Amino acid sequence: MYVYGKNVARDLIKNNKKIRKVLIWDGFSDENIILSLRKLQIPIKYLSKNEISQLAKGNHQGIILDIPDYTYLDLDEIKKSDKEFPLLVMLDHIEDPHNLGAIIRTCESAGVDGIIIPKDRSVEINSTVMKTSAGALDRVKICKVTNLANAIDELKKDGYWIIGTDLSGEDYSTIDYKMKICLIIGNEGKGMSKLIKEKCDFLATIPMKGEVNSLNASVATGIMIYEILEKRK
Repeated sequence: MYVYGKNVARDLIKNNKKIRKVLIWDGFSDENIILSLRKLQIPIKYLSKNEISQLAKGNHQGIILDIPDYTYLDLDEIKKSDKEFPLLVMLDHIEDPHNLGAIIRTCESAGVDGIIIPKDRSVEINSTVMKTSAGALDRVKICKVTNLANAIDELKKDGYWIIGTDLSGEDYSTIDYKMKICLIIGNEGKGMSKLIKEKCDFLATIPMKGEVNSLNASVATGIMIYEILEKRK
């Protein structure tokens, strides 16, 4: 897949990731990146600014890198943990790549054990996700499953408690989080699906003080994760 941007390039080079080739605007001026690519003997092709912009619709900063598609893990690999209270995050059909990238970044910073996403009707790992995650992607385990409900059943067999986020739940600050947890974040517009909501052991609500009755998915994820960490101290 194509990914782009200077920070993404630096992160891939720093972590010695597989780079098939690089497309660079003929006016690209970051010599450190160019020297690093040449040192690694990675093929470089120079294109006009217009040609680069046609390939990458976002803020490419004059550089596009062709890398292998992201490799997802199995659920069994995600749920393995030596921690007393592991924490997984399940995303119930998140569609915005910026949200997914921000969630990955938050999960990495908080030491979350893994992220679970569905195969269908959900954003996948792409260039926008990689750029938004700001280098955190390679340090977070991500699993893609065919059926979220079945995945929940498997997690429950392993002793995980399922906590969903919903406006009709109990105050998130009143829950005891000292247990194995899979935190579920719903779709940006629809929230959790009915079936997933029914499978939750707890429904947590973040109280709203203003007129807006919901939070951005990535913001809600951050608030919930750090509340869990605080309660576990």
